[in-house]
Amino acid sequence: MEFIKMHGLGNDFVFLDHFSVSADVDYPKLAQKLCHRQFGIGGDGLAVILPSKAADARMRIFNPDGSEPEMCGNASRCFARYVYDQGIILHNPMRVETLAGVLTLGLNIQEGQVQGVRVDMGEPILRADLIPVLGQAEPVVGQPLEVFGETFQYTAVSMGNPHCVIFVEDFDTLDFERIGPAIEKHPLFPRKTNVEFIRIDSPREMTMKVWERGAGPTLACGTGACGATVAAVLNQKTERAVTVHLPGGDLFIEWGPDNHVYMTGPATYVFKGMWLES
Repeated sequence: MEFIKMHGLGNDFVFLDHFSVSADVDYPKLAQKLCHRQFGIGGDGLAVILPSKAADARMRIFNPDGSEPEMCGNASRCFARYVYDQGIILHNPMRVETLAGVLTLGLNIQEGQVQGVRVDMGEPILRADLIPVLGQAEPVVGQPLEVFGETFQYTAVSMGNPHCVIFVEDFDTLDFERIGPAIEKHPLFPRKTNVEFIRIDSPREMTMKVWERGAGPTLACGTGACGATVAAVLNQKTERAVTVHLPGGDLFIEWGPDNHVYMTGPATYVFKGMWLES
């Protein structure tokens, strides 16, 4: 089975091009094998390129534990670059079907090379039952959440997948590896949640650490950066256009006057190969 490895700011994915291949594959089980960093290829997720009746192409994404999230911002940028470079989709912008709906992606092409991708992530979802979160207020902004006897103030946003955003003064006193998974599986979130810890650096900059649902700590999360920007604006902490600093690099996020959130960042090839296990 041929594959290609790509990453968006260190958030890495194994890609399978099944656009023109009829394959009967158990993708959740395969994701657990391929994403394992010792016994497989290694990755934060498995992304599959498929034909679509609703858009130019369809993206399915699977976490290392086999679960299927609604979409992934970093994977979508890699997806767009790959299908353009391979001639699967040659027009720009392109439309990609996900479980969260159809995304519009614009490619920054210079001298025939894709230098970056701008993704229209759509409108943020703030209704508690649609995120979903069992919060009392709506929108769920600055509400208390208790884990291990410690109370955090959180804001809940969905960018097609759920996010719990918590603002911190610094990361030094944050027990990230303990608190992250506890909030991911907190009873407030019926479908679990991604968890973003945010330090505000200025009205136009913030730094983020993310615990991804089904994946754990990752170097970047595109939907998380978008959800965190929305949360920062709702909490009156930043302007509507910010640079989000992640461990793997920077994303530029805009919450536009049309209520859509736009994410701009890179998409990078790592290597290609053949998966030999039958």
